[in-house]
Amino acid sequence: MELEEIWPLFGLEISTPRLVLRPVRDVDLPGLAQAALDGVHDPQRTPFGVPWTDAAPADIPRNLALYQWNLRNRISPRNWAIAFAVHFEDRAVGSQDLSARDFAHRRTVNTGSWLTRSVHGQGIGTEMRAALLLFAFDVLGAEWAESGAASWNEASLKVSKKLGYELNGVTRVAPRPGESVDEQRVRLKKSSFIRPDWSITVRGADPVLAQLGIDR
Repeated sequence: MELEEIWPLFGLEISTPRLVLRPVRDVDLPGLAQAALDGVHDPQRTPFGVPWTDAAPADIPRNLALYQWNLRNRISPRNWAIAFAVHFEDRAVGSQDLSARDFAHRRTVNTGSWLTRSVHGQGIGTEMRAALLLFAFDVLGAEWAESGAASWNEASLKVSKKLGYELNGVTRVAPRPGESVDEQRVRLKKSSFIRPDWSITVRGADPVLAQLGIDR
């Protein structure tokens, strides 16, 4: 018996012209930890609702591993969150998350991501989110995608605008003690998705649909 037969998500792979996205396996953890330790953002302010990059460098690898293991433990047909390791030029450079609550009825996914600073500015953030939107809309059968970013995070909001998202309200978050910021929520309808001029190649989708309880 292969590991993918026990946990079908480990057999899922999404390829774009430059990237390969796979649900995080334990073998990916050292590369992801190093990508995080190499820096993700300006340390003066965090783009994350939970400031996980503020942890001591010695703690980040273990924290990242615990987070990934916890995600797997919570996956069910009703609610799921999948973190994809993003591979560029044969190394892990970040993570793109895809999650849903009551997907069978809501047909809505949420996305979040991070990317090591050394590859910022190359369009990778746009490509990896577009890849998961193609997967969500065309393979999983989603009708809506939602996301959010700190109001000052122009890079993330620019990606959202480029892909067709519309503004969807503002909420207030407090990522650090004594610090509160506006978070701009965004929402994308399947028919409004500005699709890239490339397509994805998907391997291992059918067993994953069964694992997540998705009936197409």
